[in-house]
Amino acid sequence: QVQLAESGGGSVQAGDSLRLSCAVSGGAFSFYNMGWFRQAPGKEREFVLGISRSGSKVDYADSAKGRFTISRDNTKNTVILQLNSLKPEDTAMYSCAADFQPHVDRVTRLSTAYDYWGQGTQVTVSS
Repeated sequence: QVQLAESGGGSVQAGDSLRLSCAVSGGAFSFYNMGWFRQAPGKEREFVLGISRSGSKVDYADSAKGRFTISRDNTKNTVILQLNSLKPEDTAMYSCAADFQPHVDRVTRLSTAYDYWGQGTQVTVSS
């Protein structure tokens, strides 16, 4: 059973940084393309960033460009989302997701393409 566990969320001030981690267990981590999504109250879930199995492909939502970065460590089965220069509009529940693709190195923004999801970690940014 594949499990994803996020950590690192919290309450911060505008301009601060947070480092979110997603630990994956129960599967071959190198077979998963990974994504981070977020959902604010009353809004639809949206794609934030994604990284391919190999780490060679990365995709950023416009809201993330210049402020957020994503990385993965295939030896530790972990994906990191670095959030910098946070704004109040970044307040949301952040969830990581795994796209099982043993032979495809890709990043997709479609939430329906992801096979496994974590419970999420809350990020709250105050002005």
